[in-house]
Amino acid sequence: MVYAIVRAGGRQEKVAVGDLVTLDRLPGDAGSTIELPALLLVDGDKVTSAAQELANVTVTAEVLGDLRGPKISIQKFKNKTGYKKRQGFRADLTRVKITSIA
Repeated sequence: MVYAIVRAGGRQEKVAVGDLVTLDRLPGDAGSTIELPALLLVDGDKVTSAAQELANVTVTAEVLGDLRGPKISIQKFKNKTGYKKRQGFRADLTRVKITSIA
């Protein structure tokens, strides 16, 4: 089993070939390919974490499309002052498919 830990959008994701991953919005249109920086590579019993060896590792992903996350409701209220505030938020996300780890 080969998998890698990659940095994407301020977070770290565990990915393997063929996985569908939802990340923070990335530049690129649907069908384009992107490369994600690897932080750790596991190939069976061999674990690679040295920066010099990881410089040779490429994790390639295909952009499937953009989407938006679920709506988050934000409400603030202070008692006896008449202060009320309502906000909503939906995260911009990108869906990618991992095509190769080489």
